[in-house]
Amino acid sequence: MSTLEPERGTGTGTLVEPTPQVSHGDGDHERFAHYVQKDKIMASALDGTPVVALCGKVWVPGRDPKKYPVCPMCKEIYDSMGGGDEGKGGDK
Repeated sequence: MSTLEPERGTGTGTLVEPTPQVSHGDGDHERFAHYVQKDKIMASALDGTPVVALCGKVWVPGRDPKKYPVCPMCKEIYDSMGGGDEGKGGDK
């Protein structure tokens, strides 16, 4: 055997490929209602396109947002835009 070839049968290494992080809407981070523009929610309801929340989360809405607390990051961004002054909250 050549010295440039690896020895066979001397190791038991396993090749592990990283698993991509895919969001299915069932993790703890997913348990928030997010702020999204109303027209984007309507478009998503009609054609199933994903929406982007103020915090950057991308998903296709399918749950009742009233059942979840508001995403702290979305709320902070919304308040910094002057939307929190009315006390009504934003589009969820």
